[in-house]
Amino acid sequence: DAGDEAGLPSLLVVDDNPDILQFIAACLEGRYQLHFAHDGQQGIDLAIELTPDLIVSDVMMPEKDGYTLCDILKRDERTSHIPIILLTAKADLESRITGLEKGADAYLAKPFEEKELLVRLAKLLELRQKLQERYAHLAIDSTSSDGTGTDTAEDAFLQRLRSLAEANLSDPEFDMTRLSRALGMSRSQVFRKVKALTGDSPTNFIRNIRLHAAKNLLEQSDLNISEVAYETGFSSLNYFSAAFFEKFGIRPSAARK
Repeated sequence: DAGDEAGLPSLLVVDDNPDILQFIAACLEGRYQLHFAHDGQQGIDLAIELTPDLIVSDVMMPEKDGYTLCDILKRDERTSHIPIILLTAKADLESRITGLEKGADAYLAKPFEEKELLVRLAKLLELRQKLQERYAHLAIDSTSSDGTGTDTAEDAFLQRLRSLAEANLSDPEFDMTRLSRALGMSRSQVFRKVKALTGDSPTNFIRNIRLHAAKNLLEQSDLNISEVAYETGFSSLNYFSAAFFEKFGIRPSAARK
């Protein structure tokens, strides 16, 4: 039932073998919202359309193989953040290295046990939660990359999102539609990507940037509260005060002192 599945993570399974699809469906039913593709090209198309939380893909398939699928999805900004597990009958080192070079996040050698599949998927979701905590700080601090020089495509995407929000800070009309257009993505793709990366909606991400900018202005400038609200894109002073209180637990006037 779709209603029961609403809160579950979504998983796209790409495999041309009906037996494997059936086995995975039996293992994961009730734990994930499952979507199926029967070849590499269909997998790529569905991944772009659905932006699932995770992808499990076979390597040897018609149309496009798993390596190509991985390569295409990891290079596409709409899907680059999605963890991909490759299934392969070849457990040899060379094919694993090929997959890792194409951006695969994990490997599963066939035949595999249900438990191993469950653990792999759970670990990737766990890792994503840790990344969400890190990326959530980007709404507060534009310099909160890890400083190792290994910033990813996802860091670059969120920095671009942040820059767009800052460039339109005083414009109350800057919303999801304008943001999506500027990013060259559909509204649902932007929503799912930002939600996957930060655990929050793009609207909240933008609002948090506005609120932190407002707090800085209240603490460091001579602008009055109305001016600060308008400078940071809040057209209603009441809404600004309520949002500020909800975020920081104090009224804007208290931030001034």
